[in-house]
Amino acid sequence: MKPIETIMRTAPVIPVLVIEDVAHAVPVARALVAGGLRVLEVTLRTPVALDVIRAMRSVEGAIVGAGTVTDPATLKASIDAGAEFIVSPGLTERLGAAAVSSGIPYLPGIANAGDIMRGLDLGLTHFKFFPAATSGGLPALKALAGPFHQCQFCPTGGITLESAPDWLGFGPVLCVGGSWVVGQTASGGDPDSAAIEAAARAAAALTRN
Repeated sequence: MKPIETIMRTAPVIPVLVIEDVAHAVPVARALVAGGLRVLEVTLRTPVALDVIRAMRSVEGAIVGAGTVTDPATLKASIDAGAEFIVSPGLTERLGAAAVSSGIPYLPGIANAGDIMRGLDLGLTHFKFFPAATSGGLPALKALAGPFHQCQFCPTGGITLESAPDWLGFGPVLCVGGSWVVGQTASGGDPDSAAIEAAARAAAALTRN
C-alpha cells in the first residue's frame, strides 16, 4: 500500500482546517484526535498556517499535512515546517514533479480526465476530487472512475456530514475531506474543544463502502 493510501485509510474524514490563530492549533488537534480523526489537513490560507503545522505536530497521534499547496516553493516550506503529507487543489506538472521528487505522500486535486492523466504520467494514482460538489458531484466521480479503475479518491469541497455517506459508499472513495468538522477558527476566543471532539466522533463513525 502506498504511503498516501495508508493516510487516506486512517479515518473516513480528513478535517480541512483554516486556522487564523496559532494558539488554537494544539487544542483543535487534540480535540480532533480524541474524537478519532488523526489525519489533519492544515490549509495554507492564513499567515500562521506553517506555524500551526509545527504546533500540531506536537500532538500525540496527529498526522499533520499541508493543504492548498500550489507551487514548489510552498511545497518546500510545508515540508520544512514538518508536514507529513501534501494536498493541492489542482495538479501542474511542475508541482507534481517536485512533490514526487521530494518523496512526501502527495494528494493532488483533480476535476476531470485530463487532470487524472497528468497525474498518472507522474506515477500518481490517488487524487483529491475537488471541488467535489460543484464539479458534477458523485455522478461525475463515478463517470471518471470508470476509465481510471486503478485510481482512488478523496472528494473534498461542499461535502457535509449528511452527504458524506453517499460518497463513502462508492468503492474508489477512501475518505472525504470535510471543513464542517471544525469550520474556520478566527482570532480571539478559544475553540470549543468539546464541540469539535463531538463532531469528530460523528465523522469518525462514518463507514466506507
